[in-house]
Amino acid sequence: MKQLSAIFIKSAASVKDFPEINLPEIAFIGRSNVGKSSLINSIVLKKNLALVSSTPGKTKLINFFNVENKWSFADLPGFGFAAVSKELRNEWKKLNFSYLEKRENLKLIITLIDARHDPTETDLGLMEWYEINNKKFLVVLTKCDKISGINIIERQKQLQNVVSQCKNVIEVLPYSSKTNMGREQLLAIIRKNTE
Repeated sequence: MKQLSAIFIKSAASVKDFPEINLPEIAFIGRSNVGKSSLINSIVLKKNLALVSSTPGKTKLINFFNVENKWSFADLPGFGFAAVSKELRNEWKKLNFSYLEKRENLKLIITLIDARHDPTETDLGLMEWYEINNKKFLVVLTKCDKISGINIIERQKQLQNVVSQCKNVIEVLPYSSKTNMGREQLLAIIRKNTE
């Protein structure tokens, strides 16, 4: 497995802070503690590109990365149970939707769901929003190293059923940042959808 060249570009707290990057962009979004930073690190095979924390809600800004001078990765603040005020959570939500609505070079949204749990109302609401707004997305089931093969298959089938009527979904991909299960398939999907 080949390490990809990747560098941190900048963090953005508002639309005016978004960097002007002439590269196809891939957004990573999901609940707090779903493993967005770990996923980004496993794609590029670098441990510390995106900051990983044991405290949910550590990503407070949108973090942008240049990968291989081919793509821009955007790590969005997590939705859900981060131990912060409701006001701050609403600010993050507003920031995320401003980004998703206005980012012109956004080619693909990777929405992460913890394979150990049922999708939340927020997860389902996001997928509905992608459909309404005609945004291409991929569902990645994270932390698949923590459950058995049969449970992975069951969770994948459950999510495939959930998105069966979606016209903008690419697929439901099981993934493990620990073992790199799904990494090659994910890279192939990114390549195909950013050409």
